[in-house]
Amino acid sequence: MAPQGNTGAGAEAELPEYAGHYRLESCLGSGGMGVVHVARSASGMKLAVKVVHTEFAKDPEFRGRFRQEVAAARKVSGAFTASVVDADPDAERPWMATLFIPGPTLSDEVKRNGPMPPAQLRRLMAGLAEALRDIHRVGVVHRDLKPSNVLLAEDGPKVIDFGISRPKDSELRTETGKLIGTPPFMAPEQFRRPREVGPAADIFALGSVMVHAATGRGPFDSDSPYVVAYQVVHDEPDLTGVPGNLAPLIVRCLAKEPEDRPTPDELMRELRSVAASYDTQAFIPAQRTVDPPRREAGKAEPRRRRPAGKKAALAVIAAVLVAAGGLASVRLLGGDDPAPEKGGTSTAAGSGFSAWETRPVTGGTGMAQCSYGTRQLLCARSGAVFALDPSDGSMLWRHSVAASRAARPPVLSGGLVQTLTDEDRHLEALDPGSGRTRWERTMPTNGRPAVVGGMLLLPRADGTVTGVDAVTGDTKWRGRIPGQTLPYLTSFAGAPLAYATTNSADAGTQVTALEPTTGAVRWKARLSGNLTPVGVHDGSIFFLSANIKYGQADAVVRYDPESGSSRRVALPVARPDAHATVRGDVVYVLAATGALDAVDTRAGKRIWHLETSVNRGSELVADDGHVYFTAADGRLLAVDADRGRLVGQTRARPGSNSDTVTGSLPEPVLAHHRVYAIAPDGTVFAMDAREPSAW
Repeated sequence: MAPQGNTGAGAEAELPEYAGHYRLESCLGSGGMGVVHVARSASGMKLAVKVVHTEFAKDPEFRGRFRQEVAAARKVSGAFTASVVDADPDAERPWMATLFIPGPTLSDEVKRNGPMPPAQLRRLMAGLAEALRDIHRVGVVHRDLKPSNVLLAEDGPKVIDFGISRPKDSELRTETGKLIGTPPFMAPEQFRRPREVGPAADIFALGSVMVHAATGRGPFDSDSPYVVAYQVVHDEPDLTGVPGNLAPLIVRCLAKEPEDRPTPDELMRELRSVAASYDTQAFIPAQRTVDPPRREAGKAEPRRRRPAGKKAALAVIAAVLVAAGGLASVRLLGGDDPAPEKGGTSTAAGSGFSAWETRPVTGGTGMAQCSYGTRQLLCARSGAVFALDPSDGSMLWRHSVAASRAARPPVLSGGLVQTLTDEDRHLEALDPGSGRTRWERTMPTNGRPAVVGGMLLLPRADGTVTGVDAVTGDTKWRGRIPGQTLPYLTSFAGAPLAYATTNSADAGTQVTALEPTTGAVRWKARLSGNLTPVGVHDGSIFFLSANIKYGQADAVVRYDPESGSSRRVALPVARPDAHATVRGDVVYVLAATGALDAVDTRAGKRIWHLETSVNRGSELVADDGHVYFTAADGRLLAVDADRGRLVGQTRARPGSNSDTVTGSLPEPVLAHHRVYAIAPDGTVFAMDAREPSAW
């Protein structure tokens, strides 16, 4: 349906009342090609609707470009772009509707407040690098990244306006001699070889955008676009005023030759060395929650009950965690003394459980990773492994390890605490009562180990797997898994087998179930699709299936090894960077965009869907009543597992270091009707899993 307007040439030309079924409420802004309006759907959802100018709607070439813009925007919808809701590129005046994202453009922000401070610059660069990674991953080149096409939302930068983007293999060509782009943010090849522009051009633009954010001007500055074009092609960039720790990265982005520029993944790795961990959701510190003042050990403060709809007020409440009417015990962990640390006060809520919050271990960095042992919460941070009393959060013992280790939560296996990383060759088992070393050894390993049945299964670079006794540290077996060159090992809590998988674009996924104590093959199967195991139940193993082209989860697969049958349940929309967990016959899938789906594999359908608004949440855990996960601002969320409704969430805990980021979030831990979570500020906290509405 074409946009419908008031009578009169002027009103009809630029102020239509509707675009399709969406009522246009006000004008957000106007550009050379169209007008962007604030609009509402029939359900009241707020949207941004771009309507093409009448004069361009008559141009076949422009219509082709707009059709391409819609296709590109739909491809890259994700955590760092504005998701497309609807579009009609064939309407009398073409239009496209996306989710409305509140926040200024980078251009407006710099105009109003001047250059950004270094902490914000690092987060901006990390967010834009991640956005370009997602854009390039689906085969699209933006070609017009500039400050006015970057929105500064609360949860990170969003890249918008794909008006001149095109797939890398597109045959669409612009008019001979016509340059498309914004000269101060165009790459040299866009002037010299416009038909050969690839993803590296967006990296050059990223470098120019960062200079603008840091200084208020571009690296090539002139009032004349012709002079700017010459400077871009021939001159060195002016980085005066750019922070010294970012300047080398930006210089690489602004290399004259495309092959000399870093990829988005390389940028993100480099940024981790600038700030050891980073959280692109902690984007605008002024809008984030303030950290509560430190309290003396044992002091407590009642938690205020959150009124419905008062999220903004919550952002400034420095209340200490507890259910209504209860008190929270806050402790400061430190030192290497393995003796239990007791003391402090806490008052049990009506359920008999007292919520608690524990401050970070001194000397460690980043967030802890935790698992549940026998009457212990076993945790690790860079440089330390420690055990907490799950009833009150007091520290039972602490064991120092190399700073490069403790990348994964320690696990209780064979009666000992196993410290695990994905790459470290040093294995160490600790006494669960004292934290002292019981055995340690060094051996080659490559990739993620599996812990199951009192054994550690360690993959090696040559494709073999070694089985190590968790009690003694002795090697029990070593060998290859038939049909798998470099297997990916997985195990699940309570399951007796380990699973090895190998993916092939043309041959599907080879799955092998292993007896952990001997390495014997229990069963093997070759399944269609690019599959990742996510859980087991009732003898079946469950997988997420990802499309080969984009790597997005597009289905849930259940395989029964006894019958050899498999069932595939397609997701209505492919989900980027998805996590999943299994509870009974249901698989819960959380996408990086915040979309949460519940898929009943026995019924063969999706049973509910929820938009959580959480970008890049943690792994999921579930019990019979709820699904739990954390957000990058430190909130723990609970969703009703049967109805798909958000029933509880804690306050945010974004951390005191405004210039730090988080690559991935620790998985919450469920045990004995309690849920334990880890926040970006380094705290570990516990909530009653039976009463999330009281959080």
